[in-house]
Amino acid sequence: MANILIPYYSAYGHIFKMAKAVEEGAKKVEGIEVKLVRIKEFEEVKEVMSNQDPYVEAQKEQNEVKEATLEDLQWADGIIWGVPTRYGSMPAQMKQYLDSAGGLWAKGELEGKATAVFTSSGSIHGGQESTILTTLVPLLHFGLIFVGLPYGENQEQLTTDGIGGSPYGASTVAGPDGSSFPDPRDLKMAERLGSRVAEVAKKLAN
Repeated sequence: MANILIPYYSAYGHIFKMAKAVEEGAKKVEGIEVKLVRIKEFEEVKEVMSNQDPYVEAQKEQNEVKEATLEDLQWADGIIWGVPTRYGSMPAQMKQYLDSAGGLWAKGELEGKATAVFTSSGSIHGGQESTILTTLVPLLHFGLIFVGLPYGENQEQLTTDGIGGSPYGASTVAGPDGSSFPDPRDLKMAERLGSRVAEVAKKLAN
């Protein structure tokens, strides 16, 4: 048995849809328990965005997903992070959650657990790869073991089409106005990432 945690932040629902695909992939692995949790939104962001229908609808869709706690990180054997791009790196909401886990870092409680990252951006060159790579830095400080998304299992990456996906992790293109949603190929790669991390986490837990 192994526990897989999927903590994610999603303002407009793109990462939420990817997270559900990751969840489905992890559930396909025998002996895996999966928990999907959302990173808490800032109250000031809720206030500013309260008149933006796409944001409001996306938040309503996620209402039933529980907010992430530090206890969730302790519970997990593998952690797959949903991190949208903000200027080529993680959003402040995700950074605050990681910063709050300093006590776990001090005790080495996350060391040796499998981890991976999936992301989204407004354009093809909007920071998908840099967001995953910069997110990797604090994850390595926690002692997590990074799992990528290899070409051999993801032929979808070998394309010039405007979709996501790289050896670093699953991703999707939201579009400049956020109106695009994950391509079926993006979701398939996200699903495979969930399965891959689940398999690695199960081996590490045994």
